Amino acid sequence: MNAAKPSSPEPAIRVVMMPRDTNAEGTIFGGVILSFIDQAAFVEARRQARHRYVTVCMREVVFKEPVFTGDVLSLYGETARIGKTSITVRVKVFAERSRTPDLAVHVTDAEVIMVAIDEQSQPTPIIVG
Repeated sequence: MNAAKPSSPEPAIRVVMMPRDTNAEGTIFGGVILSFIDQAAFVEARRQARHRYVTVCMREVVFKEPVFTGDVLSLYGETARIGKTSITVRVKVFAERSRTPDLAVHVTDAEVIMVAIDEQSQPTPIIVG
């Protein structure tokens, strides 16, 4: 399944999928991909405002395509909303197939809500700029 990549020219992160991340079916564990989604959301949140962040919610993640060893995942982050103490980031995940590098398949999307925290791990206002 091909899908247009986000307008952002660069992904928040890119990573090569390694054999250690495979499940018994020979595809990459969903939890590994969820971890990368979390990291990409953090990178985008920090781009908007420099704070410490914790993930509060990751909305429905549906895997549309499998990811294989050797695929290169590109995760794009886009800020959807900035609230008083939280930021909502949309993350799009694409896999460039190792055997056909010109083919990028749309793996999944996620909406991640992160909260800015202070030194006492309490919510703190987000200051942009």
